[in-house]
Amino acid sequence: MSSFETMKLFKYIFWILYRIWFYILVALPIVALLPILIISISREQWYKHFFKLARFWAKFILIGMGFNYKIVREQIPDPKASYMFVANHTSMTDIMLMLAVVKNPFVFVGKKELAKIPLFGFLYKRTCILVDRSSAKSRQAVFLRAKRRLNQGLSICIFPEGGVPEESIVLDEFKDGAFRMAINQQIPIVPMTFYDNKKRFPFTFFSGGPGQMRAMVHKFISTDGLQIEDTKDLNTKVRELILNDLITNAKA
Repeated sequence: MSSFETMKLFKYIFWILYRIWFYILVALPIVALLPILIISISREQWYKHFFKLARFWAKFILIGMGFNYKIVREQIPDPKASYMFVANHTSMTDIMLMLAVVKNPFVFVGKKELAKIPLFGFLYKRTCILVDRSSAKSRQAVFLRAKRRLNQGLSICIFPEGGVPEESIVLDEFKDGAFRMAINQQIPIVPMTFYDNKKRFPFTFFSGGPGQMRAMVHKFISTDGLQIEDTKDLNTKVRELILNDLITNAKA
């Protein structure tokens, strides 16, 4: 076996072990803290306690995977205000990085399919707002549940691409849901760019590795006075902001 083939074999072994290690890190805190987690989700008014545990879980995974995350903030959220947090979606680690970046308690709006993941899914379906994108009734229910959570003083987080795009796509088209919801509730949008998650831990199995994971929190975009007919323009404005930032700084 040549030195090149040996090196390639070692890389494949590393990637397999690295993926296994990720799932171990995901599961360990959940198993260790399960009784406390169950208590924290037993009542909606206790969600903020669950959120603190979720942030610990996220940072535990990022540090354990060797991700040195760096956050730049152009504006800092008011701890007492509600927001719509949005970012590009490239990796399973987007959830962890979002939790590490944002201190304001928020609720994820995500695909119902993730509820099938063992252990993680148990907490996911009890703490997040699940959506079946093929069902108009489900999409409408999301708005009602999100409104209730916002009225409780929480924020909402949505990855507006609706899923992880193909590797060749820098940024997929955005769905309108996050922007329609933000306009309905007259809450600011907080756009974020995650530059390195695709490189650090992509969905492609044999790739990725430890290193820097950068996040940019952009200046907030107000929805004051906007109407539902402004949804598409708002969508385009936020997407172009994140896309231009990715093109300019992704390889920095």
